[in-house]
Amino acid sequence: MSITTTSNGGSAATPVEVLKVSATSQPVKVAGAIAGVVRVQQKVEIQAIGAGAINQAIKAIAISRGYVAAGGLDLVCIPSFIDLAINGEDRTGIRLMVEVR
Repeated sequence: MSITTTSNGGSAATPVEVLKVSATSQPVKVAGAIAGVVRVQQKVEIQAIGAGAINQAIKAIAISRGYVAAGGLDLVCIPSFIDLAINGEDRTGIRLMVEVR
């Protein structure tokens, strides 16, 4: 599976979960992970590098909105750029903060 979950160290009380999405990630599985984290923590960070990975991440966010809507949750996505070191190489990716509105 191409989803990696880590903690980015957010606040001391509740670190924000980080989901790393690749071009081969299955949007339905990523959506399930997003929904699970958002139900507990109210937000999740998604990181993607490259057009294919960003495409899968956006599809997953759209799907996850449907998963959590029945529970009365409305999700918003806040995009930004992020610099990551991958195999000793600096890469620019997209950070998608998904939060409950």
